[in-house]
Amino acid sequence: MAAFAESVANYRIVPPTLVPAVAAAVVGIEITTALAILANVWARAAAWVLAGLLAVFTAGLSSALARGIDLACGCFGGSSPATWWTVLRDVVLLALAVLVALTARERTPSPSPRPGAAPAR
Repeated sequence: MAAFAESVANYRIVPPTLVPAVAAAVVGIEITTALAILANVWARAAAWVLAGLLAVFTAGLSSALARGIDLACGCFGGSSPATWWTVLRDVVLLALAVLVALTARERTPSPSPRPGAAPAR
């Protein structure tokens, strides 16, 4: 978590006091949406959330590269330097997330019966 927070800080977009909270939120959102897609529960909504995250990551990375900031994107737990090829990869992933969001056939969890409620006939 500390390494990811450092990656977030390296982009120089988030105020330093908010970096730990933003890093934790991003990780939580990524895990939650990945599980939703894997379980095929609210997969379409989860794919839209991931597409939004990818759009923000791509914009942030593009901004950092355009400002000449030498950084590792922190993508996939790696520490290799970010380049415009990294941006291109993120754009491809964004397109795939949008494709999933547009085509997902999902199941919604059925509501649990209330305790003590009579079964439906």
